[in-house]
Amino acid sequence: MIAIDDTLNSDDLHKVCFVCNLEKCKGACCVEGDAGAPLEEQEISELEDNLDYIRPFMLPQGIEIVEELGVFDYDAHGHYVTPLVNGAECAFVVFTGEGIASCAIEQAWQAGKSKFRKPVSCHLYPVRISRYNDFDAVNYHQWHICKPALELGKQLEVPLYRFLKDSLIRKYGSDWYDKLCKTIEQKGK
Repeated sequence: MIAIDDTLNSDDLHKVCFVCNLEKCKGACCVEGDAGAPLEEQEISELEDNLDYIRPFMLPQGIEIVEELGVFDYDAHGHYVTPLVNGAECAFVVFTGEGIASCAIEQAWQAGKSKFRKPVSCHLYPVRISRYNDFDAVNYHQWHICKPALELGKQLEVPLYRFLKDSLIRKYGSDWYDKLCKTIEQKGK
C-alpha cells in the first residue's frame, strides 16, 4: 500500500497496466453491472443544475427514467448511484454509430454546454474509492469486461496511475498526484 495524505492506495496502481480499449469492450462498464455509477453527494446537485444542458444528449429512455426517479437512485447498500434503464444501462448512456457506449453527461461537457464533466467514479474507473472515517482506500476494481484494457495496457506499458492521471488529479489534486508518482518511482529503485 502507498500512503499519500489521507489516502491508502493499492500497489495495483503501479503494478497493473491498463488502457481502455473501447473498440473491443464497447464501453461495457456503462451498460453492465448491478447498479448505476457511484455518485458523490455534491455531484447530485451538479447533475440537477446541468440537467437541462445534458438532456439533449440523452436517449429517450434515459430521459424518461430521470424524469421518473431524478438524477440519482440508491444501490443495495444505500449509496447514491445513477439510475438504470431496464435494470442494466446507466440512464445517461448513449451509443456511437459503432455501438460503443458513451456518456451524455460528458458529451454535454465536451460540447461546452455543461460545467459538470461526469461522475468522478466513472472518470476514475477501474479504480474505486472506499471512504472510511480517516482516509480513502483507493483500489483497482478487477472486472472481466476490462480484459481488453489490461491487454492493451500491457502492450503499451501504461500503468494504471498514468492512465488515470487526469482523473486522479481531478479527485485529489496535482500535489497529491506528484507525491504518488514520486513514491512509486522511489519504490522502483
